[in-house]
Amino acid sequence: MESDVKAKAFRLICACLLAGTALPATAQDLRLNQAGYFEADGANLLVFSNWYDGLFADAKISGVEIIQQGERIATNGDVRLSATPGQWDPIGRMVKRDVDASTGAIEVLLEYPEHEFRYRIRAERRGGSVVLAVILDAPLPAALAGKAGLNLEFLPAAFFHKSWMTDGASGTFPLHPASDMVAGGERNAASGRDIGPGAEPLPFASGKSLVLAPEDPARRVTIASSAGVRLYDGRDQAQNGWFVARTLIPAGKTGRVLEWSVTPNSVAGWKRAPVIGHSQLGYAPGQAKRAVIELDANDPGADTARLLRVTDKGEMIEALASPAPEWGKYLRYRYRSFDFSAVRAPGIYMLEYAGKRTAPFRIAADVYDKAWHPSLDVYLPVQMDHMAVNEAYRVWHGDSHRDDARQAPVNHEHIDLYAQGPTTDTRFAPGEHIPGLNVGGWLDAGDFDIRTQTQYAVIRSLVDIWERHRPARDQTLVDWDLRHAEMHVPDGAPDLLQQIKHGVLYLASMYDAVGYAVHGVVEPDVAQYTHLGDAASKTDGLVYDPSLKRGERRDGKSGTPDDRWVFTSKSSALNYGSAAALAAASRALKGHDDALAAKALKLATGVWDEEQGHAPNTFSHGNTTGGWLPGEEFTAAVELLTTTRDRKYAARIEALWPEVSKRFGFYATTAIQALPEMPPSYRAAVEAAARQWQAQPAPGNPYGVPITEGGWAGNGAVIQTGLTDYAVHKAFPAISDGSRVFAALDYLHGTHPGSDISFVSGVGTVSKEVAYGSNRADFSFIAGGVVPGALILKPDFPENSEHWPFFWGENEYVVNMSPSYIALVHAGIDLLKEKR
Repeated sequence: MESDVKAKAFRLICACLLAGTALPATAQDLRLNQAGYFEADGANLLVFSNWYDGLFADAKISGVEIIQQGERIATNGDVRLSATPGQWDPIGRMVKRDVDASTGAIEVLLEYPEHEFRYRIRAERRGGSVVLAVILDAPLPAALAGKAGLNLEFLPAAFFHKSWMTDGASGTFPLHPASDMVAGGERNAASGRDIGPGAEPLPFASGKSLVLAPEDPARRVTIASSAGVRLYDGRDQAQNGWFVARTLIPAGKTGRVLEWSVTPNSVAGWKRAPVIGHSQLGYAPGQAKRAVIELDANDPGADTARLLRVTDKGEMIEALASPAPEWGKYLRYRYRSFDFSAVRAPGIYMLEYAGKRTAPFRIAADVYDKAWHPSLDVYLPVQMDHMAVNEAYRVWHGDSHRDDARQAPVNHEHIDLYAQGPTTDTRFAPGEHIPGLNVGGWLDAGDFDIRTQTQYAVIRSLVDIWERHRPARDQTLVDWDLRHAEMHVPDGAPDLLQQIKHGVLYLASMYDAVGYAVHGVVEPDVAQYTHLGDAASKTDGLVYDPSLKRGERRDGKSGTPDDRWVFTSKSSALNYGSAAALAAASRALKGHDDALAAKALKLATGVWDEEQGHAPNTFSHGNTTGGWLPGEEFTAAVELLTTTRDRKYAARIEALWPEVSKRFGFYATTAIQALPEMPPSYRAAVEAAARQWQAQPAPGNPYGVPITEGGWAGNGAVIQTGLTDYAVHKAFPAISDGSRVFAALDYLHGTHPGSDISFVSGVGTVSKEVAYGSNRADFSFIAGGVVPGALILKPDFPENSEHWPFFWGENEYVVNMSPSYIALVHAGIDLLKEKR
């Protein structure tokens, strides 16, 4: 009897949805709000508020999207050309988007220009549902018949341990992909497979009505269509794939050729629980302590908050109860703040607001003293390329990329923003092995390239830390002869200096190999670029020999062309940036490795003299060919002046300063570094620029730091703001007290929009445990890595997912962030010493 009732109810829901009538339940009607998306309590449906931005291809932020009870659970609702499109598969170009507030409809015009195919997607609210229609003014091109379909992708982690139903059939979502596959056709270049034919998944569910998570009001979504809906598992093709609902577009038809009724369940009266933004690491007794309380737009919030001290008996003793005044609205949320700076007693504390308590945190004088250790002890060693890296029982990776590198082909635009110009600019032919590049350097991010621009940024950060703070911590054994690093094993040398040496070895190898700075080395194809796991298993470690058959090995050579490519079009910006790092490193390495220090300085001065003798090489592509040329030259001049005290560099600094001063926020620390070697007029000019920077209006958010809104989240800008404020304070204490250092630290440690999690893995009570590192397929983390942070999705949604590591714009570690974080922590420690 019970099963009959359930079946009747399911058929009633399906019939109502297909007929476009309201459900006989209490679900709320969706409304089109002023921000241009559909909403009800706990349910938002966005229609191309975001569109694919071209940055590293499909970022899973585009098309029709669903946010349900504070989590974005669906994206990429659009016409796609395959059932489970991968990161580099074609996607329609958005031509225009129109919002009609009077009718509550949104219509978007898109196209695939290469197929001369234009289409419209129209979204119309209908009770608690949105009807999505694909509208064609001309029939589907014949080449796209059986390929083009309306897709909507669902976040796998949101549906783990949940069920689905369709036309009476049912099942549960797979935790790991295991769909039936059909072999045939050409292998997708982005599949990660380098042998065998192509393979496509079959749907694991299909019907005229599909209900996802019917048992869970927080995740229930229903899609109904008279044309039927199929459900696929995109993870069969790639670990970053999603569950995909799909209906093919019929051939030979025009007008409204396809309709879906999409119903994201809403729960009347639902309000997002307050988020008590605070430092998961804790606070020093004398610093400002301010929690930022993030509230649902419909939640007026409580007027007071409490700070509780935890005793060794488990008691929660009120340390402070005081008002939590309203701050206002930012993005989609309301905000209040709670200042507990008056509490200075050391101990373990928790914050409480509206019945919710935070995780415990410390107030202690030494709260920052060990915060930087995971970054130096763990993250940086894990990123060391051309080394085997071991941690006790665990091998992080073997001796990677011993076969570096082959000359990149000319006139070639590659993946990951690399490109080669019309000539190689070297003595090597395209495809030829360039010896000597298989030493030193760090893996750039969650992927496995060595990006020169990042390398020299890391070196300069590490040198600055060494010269300012002299941290002599030694917890890593590094043996370059054995190409081996052992974590948690002291070897008698400061780890910071060993990391500087490792970076210099790579920079020096470029000049030894080709005579100038290269863009970097990167995988030869997308299949290898998507590699997950041990970096050493990505290539065979043997230099490619084209005379051998694929898979054949002889005399230390291999017939498998898996060696990374090196991109070599000359760039003066890269040369100056590398010279700056080499000059800086020569100071730090003196007394540690005198021979390498001397070589680094000789290379740096030689690069400067060579570059000053000709017009600049201005080849530029993406973010791999150096920064802004005047800024890179200015930086090289400052580092060379600091090292040599040669006045020719001072003259060039003065000549470049008027132009560089316009970008003071980006070059403040470098400009200030030069002060001891420059005349009073320069100091006065820098001081004026510092005053102007300090006088900028406060950020328009409750966190007191700049929050960027591009396709890559803004923790880098937050750290830079803190380090700039520190440099200004040290040079001009009357201008700044350095307080932005602590604002930046608090933000990184949990006082930010969207959640209260620390963005530094392993630092703070609750920190990033699911991130985009080399181990992302394991839904894991690398201690000491710093993620990009809260990504602001248009128009108003801050996101940093702890359930899905593959959002690179919010979750990907990049190697230069950890040294910058180490520098910021040391800045905080230094400022606290000033107050003692």
